Amino acid sequence: MSGEEKKLSVLDCYGVAISSRSVRHPIKNSNIVAPRFDDLKSVSMISNNTTTGKRLVFYLVSFLITVGGFAQDSPRVVHLWPNGAPGYESRRNEPEEAKDYWVKNIHNPSVTVYLPSKAKATGAAVVICPGGGHRLLVYNAEGRDAALFLNSIGVAAFVLKYRLFREEHSPYTLEKEVRQDAYRALRLVRSRAREWNVDTSRLGIMGFSAGGEVVAQVAYASGKGDPHAPDPIDRLNGRPDFQVLVYPGPLGIPDVVPKDAPPAFLIAANDDECCSVPIVKLLEKYREAKVPVEAHILAQGNHAFNMGYRSNLQSVRAWPQRLADWLKDMNILRQPLQ
Repeated sequence: MSGEEKKLSVLDCYGVAISSRSVRHPIKNSNIVAPRFDDLKSVSMISNNTTTGKRLVFYLVSFLITVGGFAQDSPRVVHLWPNGAPGYESRRNEPEEAKDYWVKNIHNPSVTVYLPSKAKATGAAVVICPGGGHRLLVYNAEGRDAALFLNSIGVAAFVLKYRLFREEHSPYTLEKEVRQDAYRALRLVRSRAREWNVDTSRLGIMGFSAGGEVVAQVAYASGKGDPHAPDPIDRLNGRPDFQVLVYPGPLGIPDVVPKDAPPAFLIAANDDECCSVPIVKLLEKYREAKVPVEAHILAQGNHAFNMGYRSNLQSVRAWPQRLADWLKDMNILRQPLQ
């Protein structure tokens, strides 16, 4: 494993510990020691002693089966640049700040790699840009959860920790450093496509709220790499093949959608005062350009319904399946790769 990569335990993905080794958490960047469940005698004793113990064993076994179906390997953090972001190499070792659901103080941008099981892998892949108003990243609900859903339908997922231009004392801008992070993430995935079982012609990008504004920085330009770049990754195409926008912010919506724009899946709630309007505007512009687009305006849901898991509204809870249907209809999901 290279120095810029860190392997994470199952605890980091699902909130359940099944290993005792110390790891670096992708959010809190702290060492976590989790209890072991590989002592079968101990599990048997728990099961025999109490009804609660039997339930614990049942849920543990179910959990292990589920994990096996979702992921090929534990998530792994890969920094976009081995020596730190260009011009900011001196800040690469500054620790991120994290609490509960969020992370901020990102100066060494990275992707966390979530791969589906080999049996499910379709070759499709998505770079995920969580929201957070460019002041923090809503990493769990708009990063990890989205990645796990995509894994469940055979899509490799890469959660992007991009730099935050509205954070206090931030030296970054949306149009320069944040755009640079998004392009680099897409190019990095293409550079390691064979390793991660990715079809480079089916690499999309997904953005929630402010993350949708990050997507806009790379979705409508050519994305051509620099053929003379010293870093071979920077020579690759950085344009996504499709985009998924979940209540995206208004920044970056083009006056005209180019006719070669990536196909789009758009969703927001009608009562979202911030971010339902961008969906309507983009739908109109996509229709004018005659580029494939699917849009869902939910009657309720407001802002930040994430993957719908916390909502009591059936339409909100069901929206990830609408995305899966679209990916299938667009032939982005195909038979698993051999």
